[in-house]
Amino acid sequence: MDTLGYLSQGFGVALTPYNLVTALCGTLIGTVVGLLPGLGPINGVALLIPVAFALGLPPESALILLAAVYLGCEYGGRISSILLNIPGEASAVMTTLDGYPLARSGQAGVALSLSAWSSFVGGLISTIGVVLFAPLLAKWAVAFGPAEYFVLMVFAITCLAGMAGNKPLKTAVAALIGLLLSCVGIDSNSGVYRFTFGSLGLADGIQFVVLVLGLFSISEILVLLERTHQGQKAIKASGRMLFNLKEGAFVLGTNVRSGLLGFVLGILPGAGATLASAVAYMSEKRMAVKDNTFGKGDLRGLAAPETANSASACGSMVPMLTLGVPGSGTTAVMLGALTLYNITPGPLLFQNQPDIVWGLIASLFVANVMLIVMNVPMIKIFTKILSVPYWALVPAVAIITAIGVYAVHATTFDLFLMIVIGIFGYVLRKMDFPLSAILLGFILGGLMEQNLRRALSLSNGEIGILFASPITWGVWALVGVMIALPFWRTWRARRQQARVSSMA
Repeated sequence: MDTLGYLSQGFGVALTPYNLVTALCGTLIGTVVGLLPGLGPINGVALLIPVAFALGLPPESALILLAAVYLGCEYGGRISSILLNIPGEASAVMTTLDGYPLARSGQAGVALSLSAWSSFVGGLISTIGVVLFAPLLAKWAVAFGPAEYFVLMVFAITCLAGMAGNKPLKTAVAALIGLLLSCVGIDSNSGVYRFTFGSLGLADGIQFVVLVLGLFSISEILVLLERTHQGQKAIKASGRMLFNLKEGAFVLGTNVRSGLLGFVLGILPGAGATLASAVAYMSEKRMAVKDNTFGKGDLRGLAAPETANSASACGSMVPMLTLGVPGSGTTAVMLGALTLYNITPGPLLFQNQPDIVWGLIASLFVANVMLIVMNVPMIKIFTKILSVPYWALVPAVAIITAIGVYAVHATTFDLFLMIVIGIFGYVLRKMDFPLSAILLGFILGGLMEQNLRRALSLSNGEIGILFASPITWGVWALVGVMIALPFWRTWRARRQQARVSSMA
């Protein structure tokens, strides 16, 4: 049977009334979980695995439910990012950069509808890619070893400074702060306590939820309080709740490019949506460098990370199904669900249990359609958040934030640490340091350290392994370009200024 025949068989599974209801429930739950800061798709999927098993769902229905929750979380994470400047998860950090300025300018409805459409396009592009290229791309992904991953993370870090526009130094410093914070805790190899200052609460390191809610939620609460003290009124959404054809055509190229990029990065085991959204955003910013509107409410700056998020989520299914290797943290949890049903993922899964594989792939199309149909009519409801006065909004955000942090380890230490980080983040915001660079440095720092150590273990400590393959050489060349880019921009600006002065 050819690919289209298998896909038709998969739609026969996904479009049964039972599985349609399952997918609908999953998308609803995922959207709500994604909306709440601190939970994210990993927690949402993990919480539903025992529920699916206890309800006796067949394996194909259980996977459809978990995949729908995963995609729903990617959709839901944009809502708090755009409306409150609080990313619901790591992959939504880049959405805040242009989504929140759009909301503050009265275009919350346009931002939400465009992000929903971008997520749909990203999911559609990626799902088509899964159908056409899954086995081929799975083999390509295996070529990325620890050394290649390390160099890829270095490239992502240098991209932050290279794409920073007029403040590359501050962005580089912020990324280094994030890298430093990622080193806090017990060294997994030697057992040495690093930067814990004798505190047992820091022995396990700084939790992502604590850092993201401290940097964004607590600092945003302080900013809201400051605006209230200065007499500023709450943001008002404009009457237009949907983007128009002109705006859709404006970001179409961004959608296609970011969807393809998100899919390719999504199939790399461990890369995940966070890296995909960051690289997509910075790539689009580089292409639009003459406009200098990124970070100020540029529609492309919103469309790029949202498209890449959804594309990466679907793409991460490829290594999970074809190799048994999780493409992201969430698919690692889904891999555990497969073991509960005694299903062994890998190339033979496509031959031995095509109903499960192709039913899951077809359900990705179904879930994407359900999510956009569900989310667009609810935009008017979401934008009501903006009409809540600050005196009511600040306590509500504070309560949700505290619950999200306390739910991780149930310790008051995390609450106090979050407040300290929040005050630090507020000070950095006042000094015009980009908080997103800190968070991305923190996320990528842990991955960099793990892959560097694995690479050096494989080579018995020889640093040459970081330059031993064509892939590493290619990525190192890109790193050099990104390091040189800020200096080239400075030189070009000075040259133009000198030209203007000489003409005057």
